[in-house]
Amino acid sequence: MPTIQSARKRMRQTTRQRARNRAQLSAVRTAIKKVRQATSTEEAQAAYHEASQLLDRAARKGLIAKNNAARNKRRLHKHVTEKAAKK
Repeated sequence: MPTIQSARKRMRQTTRQRARNRAQLSAVRTAIKKVRQATSTEEAQAAYHEASQLLDRAARKGLIAKNNAARNKRRLHKHVTEKAAKK
């Protein structure tokens, strides 16, 4: 445990930040899974819209790299369009 007051405060801050970051990354991963597991085309498109927003937000906040977000969005979009083409 830190003894200096500023170090204690820093520890409290990083604990809160870590919890917030983990929750947001978990939400992104869940949204990606929803797109992949969607049964209908409409459901997949709606899930893709939500996932792309979450990916953009995570990239903007620095949780993931901008290129990582773009790569995930591209792969999800390809998945959704292939699902639509099968019908």
